[in-house]
Amino acid sequence: MKTLRRFLSPLLILALVLGSVSVSAAPLPTTELISTQAALSAERADADRERINEILSRADVQEQLLAQGVDLAEVDARVAALSDEEARQMAEQLDQLPAGASVVGALLLVFLVLLVTDILGLTNVFPFTR
Repeated sequence: MKTLRRFLSPLLILALVLGSVSVSAAPLPTTELISTQAALSAERADADRERINEILSRADVQEQLLAQGVDLAEVDARVAALSDEEARQMAEQLDQLPAGASVVGALLLVFLVLLVTDILGLTNVFPFTR
């Protein structure tokens, strides 16, 4: 029994020490509260993206995008990559467009966003920007 105790004691001590090292090295969780303003702005950004996607999912808008040679998957990726401020601006511009020109205006806006991001080197959509 003493031999077994001599053998197991150092192993148990080593296991306890190694087990506590990983716990002490782990970062402490932060318990920061989210402000009401931050929660509302996150909801607003989601609503803006939904509004943009709603307009872009219309059949006439998609036909015009395809006629312009724009890949629909690329448009979806671009909308998802918009910052919250850009999504807000785009949604406001879409809401301010007249009823008859909404398709043309939306297409022009999407084209301009794609063009600017391509010129900045963030994407590679239009070959004439190089």
